[in-house]
Parts: sequence; structure tokens; C-alpha cells
Amino acid sequence: MIVNELAGSAFVHKMQGQIFKSQGFTKLGQKYIDHYAEEMEWVEKYTNRMLDLGCVPEVNVCSQTTLIEDPKAYLEADLKLQREGVETLYGIMPKLAADPTTYDLTKAYLLDEEEDLYWDEEQLDLIEKIGLQNWLVKQL
Repeated sequence: MIVNELAGSAFVHKMQGQIFKSQGFTKLGQKYIDHYAEEMEWVEKYTNRMLDLGCVPEVNVCSQTTLIEDPKAYLEADLKLQREGVETLYGIMPKLAADPTTYDLTKAYLLDEEEDLYWDEEQLDLIEKIGLQNWLVKQL
């Protein structure tokens, strides 16, 4: 589940980054393109762990996703997904206790996902404080 969901999410971040860059929001676009690369590193780590355990991962084509052109609307949608993802990871942590290696890998991934969640929250708070137009100027 983690490998497929993470790979799909990474691809969406890549595409969103390209959209934002094409709109002139170079910093925001690059943030999501870099995020894609970071998430693909996690896919590689989880894939290697599965192979170490003798499992061959299943690859499922990601489900259809509508890309969002409005940066604020995307942040809001991404925040919702981040919250759900972090909640899911917290839920599976007790199940991984018997496998310390996978537990530690998932704990590190969970910390990374929490940072992403906090970034989304911070950006939306910043938009509220300085206004959307001022925030967008910072993303150029």
C-alpha cells in the first residue's frame, strides 16, 4: 500500500510542480518537483525493504486524479491528504512493532510526512496573514 500510494502521490506532486512553474510560480513549482524526488527515495527504501523480506511489490497504476491549477486550492487539498496520510501511518505503527527495521523506516517516513503537513499548514496560515496576492508574489 505505501509504495503504490506514495508513488502515485509523488507523481501528482511532480505534475503540480510543473503546472505551478508554467504559471510563473517558480519557487512553488520547484518545491513540489523536489518533493517528488524525495518521495521517490522513500518508494525506493520501501521497495528495498519489501525485497529484503522476500516480497515482490505489486505495482498498481495510480488512480485518476484531477490536477489543481489554483495554488491555494491545491494547498488545501494537499493538507487534507497529508492529514489522512499521517493518521494512516500512526494507525499502522503498532502493527509494525514486531519488525523493528520496517518500524524505524516508517517512523522516519512519518516524521517526514508530518513536516510536509506542517508546511502546508504554515503556508495557509501565511496566506491568511499576508493575503493571497502577497503570498503568490513570494512564490515567483
